[in-house]
Order: sequence, then structure tokens, then C-alpha cells
Amino acid sequence: MKIGSIAFLAGLAVAVIGGFIEVSWFPLLLVVVGLVVGLLNVSGSETKGFLIACIAFLMASTAIYPLENALNDFAGLGSIIGSIMYNIGYMVGAATLIVAIKALFEMSKD
Repeated sequence: MKIGSIAFLAGLAVAVIGGFIEVSWFPLLLVVVGLVVGLLNVSGSETKGFLIACIAFLMASTAIYPLENALNDFAGLGSIIGSIMYNIGYMVGAATLIVAIKALFEMSKD
């Protein structure tokens, strides 16, 4: 298993744990993990699909925000799901930034 894959899975685990307990340094850790994932886990042929998936995820996590209040009425799940989505967003956002910069540099070489 590659370091980038392990970092991605570890980041998902931290994001889910962060949905249940609030630790002040989890967002910073998730950003660092996202940078590692963006640098090590996404190759040139995967760039386009990764960026599209990241855009879709970030849009979906924003769209789910209004549902948090409705889900809070059902066992407080809204805030937990919202926290998990935001935490994953920290990691995905950082990875997207790195992959997008790498793609820009590749496009500028031509």
C-alpha cells in the first residue's frame, strides 16, 4: 500500500472521529494529510477525475448544510454528519489545491 493511500484512509478515520469529538488541531492535521495525499496519491492520469470528484464532493457538502437542522431533530445526527463532511472537506480541499497547482504546471509546459 502506498503512503498516499494510507494517508487518505487515516484522514478519513480522523474526519469521522472528529465528527464525534471536537479536537482543536484536527482541521490542521486534515489539511496536512490532504497536502500529502495531493502530492503522493494522485498521478497525472488521475488528475482530471480527481478534480471533478473533489468539486462534486465540495458542492455536495455545501448542499447538505440545510439538512443539518432537519437531521438534528433525529437523534442529533445533523451536527455529526455536518462535522464529518466539514472535516473531510479540509482534507479534500487541501488535496485539490495541490493537484490543481500540479495540473496548472503541467499545462504550462506545453
